[in-house]
Amino acid sequence: MNFYFRLRSRKPVSLALRWMGISFFVFMYEESLFQQDRQTLFVEVILPLFIAKTYTYRVPAEWNDQIEVGKRVIVQFGRNKIYSAIVYRVSGEAPLKYEAKYILNIIDDEPIVKQQHLETWEWMSSYYMCYLGEVMQAALPSALKMASETKIIASSNIDLDRSSLSDKAYLVMDALDVAKELTVNDIVKLLGQKTVFPLLKSLFEKGHILIAEEIKDRYKPKRKSFLEFASEFQSEQSKRLLLDSLNRAHKQQDAVIGFMQLRKAKAEVTKAEVMEATAVSSGVIASLIEKGVFIVNEKIVSRFEGEDIDFSAEFNFNKNQARAYTEIIDCFEQKDVVLLHGVTASGKTQIYIRLIEKALLEGKNALYLLPEIALTAQITERLRVHFGDKLGVYHSKFNDNERAEVWHKVLKGDLKVIVGARSSVFLPFKDLGLIVIDEEHEVSYKQYEPAPRYHARDTAIFLAQSHKAKVILGSATPSVESYYNAKAGKYGLVELKERFGEAQLPEISVVNITEEGRKEQMFSYFSGVLLNGINDALQEKEQVILFQNRRGHTPFVQCNSCGWVAKCVNCDVSLTYHKTSNHMHCHYCGHNEPPIQVCPACGMSHIESKGFGTERVEEELELLLPNVRTGRLDLDSTKGKYGFDKVITAFDEHEFDILIGTQMVAKGLDFGRVNLIGIINADSMINFPDFRAYERAFSLFSQVAGRAGRRRKQGHVVIQTYTPNHRVIEQVIAHDYEGMFMTEIKERKNYFYPPFYRLIRIEIRHTDMQLAYHGATKLASALRGQLGERVLGPEPPLVSRVRNYFIQTITLKIERNNVSIVKVKDLIRVSIQQFEIDKTNKGIRLSIDVDPY
Repeated sequence: MNFYFRLRSRKPVSLALRWMGISFFVFMYEESLFQQDRQTLFVEVILPLFIAKTYTYRVPAEWNDQIEVGKRVIVQFGRNKIYSAIVYRVSGEAPLKYEAKYILNIIDDEPIVKQQHLETWEWMSSYYMCYLGEVMQAALPSALKMASETKIIASSNIDLDRSSLSDKAYLVMDALDVAKELTVNDIVKLLGQKTVFPLLKSLFEKGHILIAEEIKDRYKPKRKSFLEFASEFQSEQSKRLLLDSLNRAHKQQDAVIGFMQLRKAKAEVTKAEVMEATAVSSGVIASLIEKGVFIVNEKIVSRFEGEDIDFSAEFNFNKNQARAYTEIIDCFEQKDVVLLHGVTASGKTQIYIRLIEKALLEGKNALYLLPEIALTAQITERLRVHFGDKLGVYHSKFNDNERAEVWHKVLKGDLKVIVGARSSVFLPFKDLGLIVIDEEHEVSYKQYEPAPRYHARDTAIFLAQSHKAKVILGSATPSVESYYNAKAGKYGLVELKERFGEAQLPEISVVNITEEGRKEQMFSYFSGVLLNGINDALQEKEQVILFQNRRGHTPFVQCNSCGWVAKCVNCDVSLTYHKTSNHMHCHYCGHNEPPIQVCPACGMSHIESKGFGTERVEEELELLLPNVRTGRLDLDSTKGKYGFDKVITAFDEHEFDILIGTQMVAKGLDFGRVNLIGIINADSMINFPDFRAYERAFSLFSQVAGRAGRRRKQGHVVIQTYTPNHRVIEQVIAHDYEGMFMTEIKERKNYFYPPFYRLIRIEIRHTDMQLAYHGATKLASALRGQLGERVLGPEPPLVSRVRNYFIQTITLKIERNNVSIVKVKDLIRVSIQQFEIDKTNKGIRLSIDVDPY
């Protein structure tokens, strides 16, 4: 008779065998077993939870050889919750204050997180004052951090063969066929065992299940329809006969002649190109296809084919690029970080490509960071030409299973180059040699909610240090901190001050809205100068981008009789009216309600919409220019995994004449036909209560302007403003980054802001306004006792209530010189711990944001 026992203590085994009537055998078995010199191992694990410390578990002796740092293990935490945790440390020491439970299982054959990356997690936890569990939660794709409540869904792939599945796996799949969706807890109850994670891992890897996944239709790759003559019209004689036969169908004859002329210049011609060259309608082309004159070949193509500066597999630097590349290599001899300050369209991406190629030749990997998911589509097309299947893409709009797949490919070394947004810094790279941080000034690199509230640029620099890798920061308008570090000698500095090829920096015109209104030259939100520029551009078959940094139709709705404004019931903000949904929306909590017809305060019907967003701009433009094709690029029009891709593809293919957008349009996009940029209202960006407002306004205006004239023809930018003599606008006109930097750096030094001081913001929230204020006052007093005048506040922020929580903020300004930031953070932690121990502060929520702006 064969028996298998998992020995956790003497008592259960002894009872089990005594029940079988062989007590003497048990005694001898136990004595011989426990006399063996077997080491008892304990593991500290990181749980994906908001807890302050790691937690220790005991390892069953038979798994001693399998346990390893970085592997996932199944553990029970609390009464009945099961989690997959990461092994953080292995030792022979038991915890002193509690009895360690046994781990339930080991999921992985190999570690999924390397020691180097755990060191990065430790740094993030320490620097950004958060818990390791919060870092783990941000770092791992959901499919790799299963817990009791994780949802399991059956794959929609009907070709998968279930015949080879085990009985338990088959039972799970049958249950999913009926229930459509199960939690891990449901499967534990179904199978009557706690250790279901290895089974789920096997089903996931075989493609039978999806984890924490919403099934969505995928957007198909971009396809273009190319026209070709049918086989009977390939010879010159047959073409002449064809033209003769179309003598009475002049439009069709024009289309054929136009197609023949285009074919002399290029190998492939699209339907759109024939229509544009000959001014015929799509119906004319359709008639020729129906007659069998043209046949249509549909191909998958690059979304930006033919519009790039030069992104064939082989390209040559111009003299400025060659100089910059050499200077970067020289700087890397002395510095680990180099700032490439290059004007828009100066060819920085080509330099990045050559640097990545150099890293790959040295046997290293590379990470190409972008501030927005939106940009990955365009950059990926370019890099795919050079790196093929060595290239991977990683960002949060990929589903959990796709992200887990990329994670494993990076871990195995199958992908050598990764393009991604800020979450890419968590990937388990091997031999990382280069990190490119494009548009390094972008605020999108900062994560605000939830913790860890990290900055991807700064995290990437630490990651590079741990790998002994190099970092290239690139921007046309670097952040003040990065440029200061470069000027101070901490980073290397390389500059590119001329655009690539024959492209010139755009001409910038400023329009005084007040003066235009006085002259009756304002038409809705458009000055006569801007409207004339739009008409001229459209006549030249060029495209236009209009920038308005507010989405929706109207920012607020107001009663003209009593002044009442429609506000969110949960937040202290006005509701924004969206015409597409015909509802008023809160952009903080998502609350929405139908538009108000009668004022609830005074009962009058004098309700008016105030201000304007991208929807309103589009609506007014369609009234002024009814035959113009317009599109929008904002958060509302780009929902879904491929929403952004759809809009920019349509604009690139000239389906829109005018693209109206928020700051998304400033994010490094490259369109060959855009020669006019209109900034509808510059003042909303300049007059913002933030010490970085002028820096960000300069950066945004310069970046938007940089979308114009990126080929041979000089672009034109029209800035509409009530303050045409403002220094930021004058600096934008002069393309004077250095002047903006010098002005800003003096003010930062005078008023104790970065880069001379560090900022730490503590946010206090409670559903009761008075308790929030009293709690914040108490905490500020405790901090002031330790840190003195470095503590500012408490005070309510600009939006002082969000989701029914009242907010108070405390800001700490810590000088960089002669002060230990580690000791300061320790003092903050102690003060917060004492604050949380005090029962009178129950219900108050605290959050810490290091480098908050």
